[in-house]
Amino acid sequence: MNIIDTHCDALLKLQMAKRRTGQALDFSNSEQLDTHFQRLQQGNVKAQFFAIFIHPDVPSDEKWQHALEQMDLFYTEIIGKQPAMKHIKNWQDFDHLKEGEIGAVLTLEGADAFGNDLMKLRHLYRLGVLSIGLTWNNANLCADGAGEPRGGGLTLLGREVIRLNNENKIFTDVSHLSVKSFWDTIELADYPIASHSNARSLCDHPRNLDDEQIKAMFVQNGLIDVVFCPQFINKGSDRATIPDLLRHVDHLCALGGADHIGIGSDFDGITDHVDGLGDASEFPNLINELQKHYSEEEVEGFAYRNFLQHRPGMA
Repeated sequence: MNIIDTHCDALLKLQMAKRRTGQALDFSNSEQLDTHFQRLQQGNVKAQFFAIFIHPDVPSDEKWQHALEQMDLFYTEIIGKQPAMKHIKNWQDFDHLKEGEIGAVLTLEGADAFGNDLMKLRHLYRLGVLSIGLTWNNANLCADGAGEPRGGGLTLLGREVIRLNNENKIFTDVSHLSVKSFWDTIELADYPIASHSNARSLCDHPRNLDDEQIKAMFVQNGLIDVVFCPQFINKGSDRATIPDLLRHVDHLCALGGADHIGIGSDFDGITDHVDGLGDASEFPNLINELQKHYSEEEVEGFAYRNFLQHRPGMA
């Protein structure tokens, strides 16, 4: 069964390796990558989203350079050296993937990369970035993140970024927002997505969404893509099983979201893994477990069909 995975951090790993050694990891089969090409093939991944992520420790005047480096590696190492990896530059490109091809989608995790320079944001759109998360866990010029103690909401700049996202039919990702930023965003965003978040009522972690947030996402036709980080599955634990993850799927379904659930693994961004989901090649283990509890149509929805039905411009 095909998989669409809306979050991984392979670009950061590629960049860090190149900065350390002068050479990027081999995207075809490097054991250091959860999402290398062969593993994506083995896991039946039809589209993989690749996040541009700039660590908050990077000085402000270097952040754009870091973003450019990651985008360059996307073009040279991922789609440049793997003919079967096809750059998804707009939402219609999903419909043109051929047998054996894997779509590659650029996303931005945190607006720090462009600061308050909306010309840079427009360049990101032109380069094919299709989803923008305003923050990582810290605050920036757009909003407060989930880890910012003051818990503020969107700034005027953040509101303008969402307006531009709407205008360009780009997802606005809520996964790392503070609670106040989330509610500000849900009022404004035409295309909300939680690219890698779980249910807070089952695991009380700031990165997860509470029931009211979840229901608001469904009302706004948004997607919530379950994440494989054990700390977001079982509170206070670095271990989790696939049945533990399915508790979150069950809960989202109970809140009326069976048609709004997807997958956002966070591979290459997590150091602990769900048992049986150690890398992208093991997606079939998740599908097999889902098929024990849900209909084939529902499982296809979770795996890829819900995303295709709710991508921007399809409503």
